[in-house]
Amino acid sequence: MIPAPLTSAARRTVRSAGPARLALIAGTAVLGITLTACSGGAAASGHDSKAQGTGSSKAAETRISVNLHGTAATAGRPVTVTLAAGRLRTVTVSADGGDALTGRLSPDGRTWTSDRPAAPGTTYRVQAKDTGGGGATAGFTTAAAGTVNKLTLAPGKNTTVGIAQPLSIVFDHPVKNRAAVEKALKVSTSNDTEGSWGWLVDYSGRDRVDWRPKEYWKSGTRITLDAELNGVDSGSSGGWFVRDYATTFTVGSSQVVKVDLDHHRLALKRDGRTVMDVPMSAGTPGGDRASWRGTAVLMAKEGTINMNSETVGLGDAYDKMVDFSMRLTWSGMYAHAAPWNAAYFGVANHSSGCVGMSDADAASLYRQARVGDPFEITGADAKGTVAEGNGYGAWNVSWSDWRTRSALG
Repeated sequence: MIPAPLTSAARRTVRSAGPARLALIAGTAVLGITLTACSGGAAASGHDSKAQGTGSSKAAETRISVNLHGTAATAGRPVTVTLAAGRLRTVTVSADGGDALTGRLSPDGRTWTSDRPAAPGTTYRVQAKDTGGGGATAGFTTAAAGTVNKLTLAPGKNTTVGIAQPLSIVFDHPVKNRAAVEKALKVSTSNDTEGSWGWLVDYSGRDRVDWRPKEYWKSGTRITLDAELNGVDSGSSGGWFVRDYATTFTVGSSQVVKVDLDHHRLALKRDGRTVMDVPMSAGTPGGDRASWRGTAVLMAKEGTINMNSETVGLGDAYDKMVDFSMRLTWSGMYAHAAPWNAAYFGVANHSSGCVGMSDADAASLYRQARVGDPFEITGADAKGTVAEGNGYGAWNVSWSDWRTRSALG
């Protein structure tokens, strides 16, 4: 709405108010602001506001234009505030119920641009002041998101993990704008660890991106992820992100579990020293019941669980409660207690794909192992290598190949 022009008497009232007073125009106390319709040029695509200056005896006009306006403004674009004449001193763009957008001025002081895009379904208020003492305000609301994309983060916040644990993000909906999403994912480490994001397909079939270091983490490293995704568009059919995410975790002691399929042994090494070396029996070779080789990462310590071979496509071979269960893949490979298989420990691989040990040995490993510890599985009696999305199999991809999976090159 264009407010009615001021009468001469009203204009005299505003001009005599002095620099310390605000005048109410059209019900808004904003340094004597009057709002006008856009009338062409750069202001035609934005919201044009002007106010009376207060820093001199002669009234100076402050006029700004904002690239976003109305009640259904396009989200996902930075907010740009442009001053018609003079230099901007400060610009504040605050969101209802959220933090203000940070931004920066152009070298000539005429334009301010937000660092981050406007989020969907959000009302913003713009307040600008120029170096001459004048000011103006504007406001707009972005259109709501039709589809909202969410994510699942691993590891959990403030956890301590093993040296092979990646940062892993699984998305609810497809991500087509991978470069834009990856730019919003900011990783910092306490010791400048070299690493890279890599895109892959999770075992669930959903889009996923993992950040892994070039080599195993150093013990004691602290990692922080700031996923500044609010206002980022996933792309076609993926929807918008409408919030930020963050997590911080720490790397514990350096532990590696060595699984030798050919010699049927399992060893736990801590800081290079062997602290456990026990007999075991892994998956029966020659078919689907064989174990995977390569590096798997301990995903979870699940304790006593029901294991049913039908859930992993192996028919009705077993259905039993299993103690000290440690998940290594989404496809159902575990290390666990298997007292029923004792005759084969240290002798032969004769299980349905898992690494089985005695109750005592499994209990000892369960007590000492940490989520994120690598299980380095070697030997000929395997059905293949752990895939990247089947748990945390990124360590089975060379560093040079892994870097090519980043959307940022």
